[in-house]
Amino acid sequence: MVAKIRAFKSPDDVETSLRYVEGHRKVLESYGVKKVTSASIDWLHDPQTYVVLVESEDGEKIYGGGRIQIRSNEMKMPMEDAIAKIDQGIYQYVDNIGNESIAEFCGLFNSKEVAGYGIGSIFLGRIGVAIATQVGVKYLMALCSPATLRNCARVGFEIIRDLGNNGTFYYPKEGLVATALIIKDIENLPGANGEERERIFDLRQNPVQEAIEKGPKGEMDIYYNTKL
Repeated sequence: MVAKIRAFKSPDDVETSLRYVEGHRKVLESYGVKKVTSASIDWLHDPQTYVVLVESEDGEKIYGGGRIQIRSNEMKMPMEDAIAKIDQGIYQYVDNIGNESIAEFCGLFNSKEVAGYGIGSIFLGRIGVAIATQVGVKYLMALCSPATLRNCARVGFEIIRDLGNNGTFYYPKEGLVATALIIKDIENLPGANGEERERIFDLRQNPVQEAIEKGPKGEMDIYYNTKL
């Protein structure tokens, strides 16, 4: 299988950003989720939001995506309002980080067509962590499902156990569990698996590359263009 992964500032390509939104919406609806904070499009023209897209080789199909949304005075991270419905402590937690640049890696999905290849669970995670340093992020946060928790830990995320029920919440609907995560040292990734750290550092240094990546279903030929 061949795929392309690229990253861009959302306002620079609103049309493709809307294609990403539509792909995310379809996947959410297939799981019976009608409304989720990360599916809002308030960020569409935000100069501090970056979209990561996984496409077919010809660019006709979107296989998956996600975005890095940097917190600003004008725009909170989606997970803040999502968690606040259950635990208002999220606002204080984020405020305590102070003036350091903080972002959420949110809106991650992969289409059912490529389920099992590792696009949503590992490849996008690596890229999100890799490009965060390009845009000056110091802390990277996320909400993840039980299925992706192990791979999130591999790329350096740790559970925020001070929030919710030891870090977990029912989200985006009753019966679905999400875990609040953070990377506190995005530059050095001390909590990442050694192999993953090495791969992430390579993607940082060489944001334009072709690589044969091994996923659960086998190998993928991926063309990366994630220089921002």
